[in-house]
Amino acid sequence: MAEAATGFLEQLKSCIVWSWTYLWTVWFFIVLFLVYILRVPLKINDNLSTVSMFLNTLTPKFYVALTGTSSLISGLILIFEWWYFRKYGTSFIEQVSVSHLRPLLGGVDNNSSNNSNSSNGDSDSNRQSVSECKVWRNPLNLFRGAEYNRYTWVTGREPLTYYDMNLSAQDHQTFFTCDSDHLRPADAIMQKAWRERNPQARISAAHEALEINECATAYILLAEEEATTIAEAEKLFKQALKAGDGCYRRSQQLQHHGSQYEAQHRRDTNVLVYIKRRLAMCARRLGRTREAVKMMRDLMKEFPLLSMFNIHENLLEALLELQAYADVQAVLAKYDDISLPKSATICYTAALLKARAVSDKFSPEAASRRGLSTAEMNAVEAIHRAVEFNPHVPKYLLEMKSLILPPEHILKRGDSEAIAYAFFHLAHWKRVEGALNLLHSFRMIPYPLEKGHLFYPYPICTETADRELLPSFHEVSVYPKKELPFFILFTAGLCSFTAMLALLTHQFPELMGVFAKAFLSTLFAPLNFVMEKVESILPSSLWHQLTRI
Repeated sequence: MAEAATGFLEQLKSCIVWSWTYLWTVWFFIVLFLVYILRVPLKINDNLSTVSMFLNTLTPKFYVALTGTSSLISGLILIFEWWYFRKYGTSFIEQVSVSHLRPLLGGVDNNSSNNSNSSNGDSDSNRQSVSECKVWRNPLNLFRGAEYNRYTWVTGREPLTYYDMNLSAQDHQTFFTCDSDHLRPADAIMQKAWRERNPQARISAAHEALEINECATAYILLAEEEATTIAEAEKLFKQALKAGDGCYRRSQQLQHHGSQYEAQHRRDTNVLVYIKRRLAMCARRLGRTREAVKMMRDLMKEFPLLSMFNIHENLLEALLELQAYADVQAVLAKYDDISLPKSATICYTAALLKARAVSDKFSPEAASRRGLSTAEMNAVEAIHRAVEFNPHVPKYLLEMKSLILPPEHILKRGDSEAIAYAFFHLAHWKRVEGALNLLHSFRMIPYPLEKGHLFYPYPICTETADRELLPSFHEVSVYPKKELPFFILFTAGLCSFTAMLALLTHQFPELMGVFAKAFLSTLFAPLNFVMEKVESILPSSLWHQLTRI
């Protein structure tokens, strides 16, 4: 409670500082303009009667000039503030006020108060920021020829960015090539094919490699890029499996004969795992979900150390399709560990299982009257944990934002990961009755959360990386959502108000002159009262000497 009150007082003090800074800026320019244009005789030795007479003799043109000038200056400041905010993400006047004026009024510098803590956790935060902003291979990525290219043929839009495809090319060179490829003609051709930017050139190179030998990586390239249907891709992957399994068995026997053979065996292992995983995904796409689950389980048992492909996320999605929630819970118990990197699939699947236990009977009105039960509290906490990890997902699950095809790479906790998750898991949330209603309480995301810190602070690099990964026609979700600064709203209101006053003064000069004189008389009434009291107390000779100073 005390922390909330302190925070409110700090915000109130900052608002007062900003308001005074703005008002003084506007009126300073107004006075300069009036002195230059109207040649107002502002002499220090003028007494109050001269000032009063001057105000009474002002014409409506003066008030038009006054309000018009104020509106013009407010508009110029508004344009500058908007440009500065769009370029730097903060208000210029706010930044100057907080940096220079707030410390003079007793404000606390958060940076200085946290110096001791930041020095202790500097290395940990640096390591975490690097891992948080790392781009990961999307475990549920689509097939480029059978799905991405078909989207392009229908809509005329490119669903993949150059940055995303370039990352895929680097992955292929890492997984499917080794230093000894130049010793085998087919592998040497494929080594060049993975570096080729032109899709038709890659496909031609794959066909050329197959004319020399049964090359597993050539079949992979054709299945990914040339096949126009999932069935065609599955057929090519089966041929790749036959060739890749033979290479794997031969290299397995020779892996201890030297570093060259060890690197070749590592490459053949990656190829075999990739083929089996894509075959399981083909079975899942073609509706053979149980077969896909069996293939994924066998693959995870055969190669338990290869976690780079995140096959467990494919398994979770397939088990949810089968509504095998007990098996889903068993997989989560194994992979939802504090030592393993989290993902939206892990966090939101755990939240879905907790919500499933209470969502069919959950009612916000009833919960507000009687309070949350233990199961409901666990469900809310699980959803809050998931939302804190990736705050972009609820917008897509609640269909408040349109989905696009997921990219081939994702940024954990970013908009790209949210799209990849919601694209495949939206149907699973809809299948659980009441789950989306429970999630609806978090519909205001991506506004900042009111509590949490179950994970490291949300990284600031996600927006830039997501803009590189997602196509230009998609509006990238940003967290926390940038609010318009106070000064932009304040300046816009003042500009509109003064412009309206200038228009009314021009149209109804006499009426507005009466209102202006009444306002100025009321404004100067306290000052006149104080001066009369001072004049009655002080001797007339002393007052005369003071007015001459």
